[in-house]
Formats: sequence, C-alpha cells, structure tokens
Amino acid sequence: MNYQKNIPYLMKHYILVLALFYSTFSFSQRGESHTLNKEQIINRTLDHLSDFPVYKAFEFSDKGGFYGLVLCENQKYISKNDTLNTKIQAICTTNEHRGFFEKWRINDLLEETEPAETTIWFWTKYCSVKDLDGDGYMDPIIVYGTRNANNEIRRVKIITVYKNKKYAIRAVECDLDDCRSFKKDQNWNTLPQKIKTYVDQLVVKLRKEQGLLLKDG
Repeated sequence: MNYQKNIPYLMKHYILVLALFYSTFSFSQRGESHTLNKEQIINRTLDHLSDFPVYKAFEFSDKGGFYGLVLCENQKYISKNDTLNTKIQAICTTNEHRGFFEKWRINDLLEETEPAETTIWFWTKYCSVKDLDGDGYMDPIIVYGTRNANNEIRRVKIITVYKNKKYAIRAVECDLDDCRSFKKDQNWNTLPQKIKTYVDQLVVKLRKEQGLLLKDG
C-alpha cells in the first residue's frame, strides 16, 4: 500500500473528524436547545419514556452533556373541540452507553376542588430551556396550569430546575382573597439572582397576557 498517496485523503479525513469533534464540543459547552418534531421523538425513542403521549419534546446540551426533555399529557378525554388531561409528566433524561438515565421528573394531576378541575396541561408558550445565569448549564422552566368546570384557570405552577433540583412557585387563582394564594418554595432565595429575575419577569408576563392575579390573598 502506498501510504504517501493516501496522506492527502487521511489528512482530509482527520481534519473532518477533528472539525466534527470541536463542533460537538463547542455545542455542548455553549449550551443550546431546540424542539423535536414527531419523527425525531420516535427516532430517539423518547416516546417510550412515559405511558402518556408526548405533547412536546426538547433536546439540549450544556457542560454536563446531552439531554432529552419530554412533556407528556395523558389525554384522558378527547373530543372534536378539546382534549382533557387528568395527569401530566415532565421527564428529563441523558442518553448514556447503557441507555437512558433519568435526571429528574415532574408529576402532577387534577385536584378535588369545587368547582371541579377538569384539565391540566403544559403551558409550552411559557416553558423554556436556557442557560439563565451564564454558568454553562441549562435551567429549564416548566409552566403548567389547570382549569375548572367554569372554564376558569385555577392553578398555575412555575417550576425552575437548577442543577437538577426543583424550585417551585405555586399559585391558586380565586375571586375571593381567602382562597387565592401565591407561594414560592422555601429554597427559592438560594437561586442565582439572574434566574429569580427571569422568573419574576415571567410572572409579570403571565399576569398581563392571561389576565391572572398571581398574588397571595
């Protein structure tokens, strides 16, 4: 075999591999995310993570690696005009050599109230996967809500995941002061200020766009 003749080919192949490596490394270090379509969800077998249908899925990377995040709703009642869910799940995984490894999970379901809650759903318009504090790690924000039999929004939850730990804001909407609440987890103030500022601005946006009170009493 004439190795000298193959040097240009080998160098070209080496440069291509090196470029792909640095491209992947840079992508992981910089931190990026994008949503997946139905075909991509199936190809990555993310549809097998939950017993519920996948409503929306994200793929993202940061200094910690590559991840998949699925938002699943059980679609208990389906009609021509609407789909009602009684349970939801958010599952974040990393794909390792031995298969999927779950990093964190969110489960919730309808509560027994008067008037009764009729559906629970992910508010994907307000969900995000970004590096909010610039530390090289993604900080997913998961937002979901419930409606009652009067078609009124009853509960709103905003869950921030910081270094795989959850920090929640739990709100209950009500016309009367004594049944309305807006609570942050006790560990909320341990979050970096940039993340708290982002979520506070998100709360203001929800109030403005959805006509919510989101306040205590």
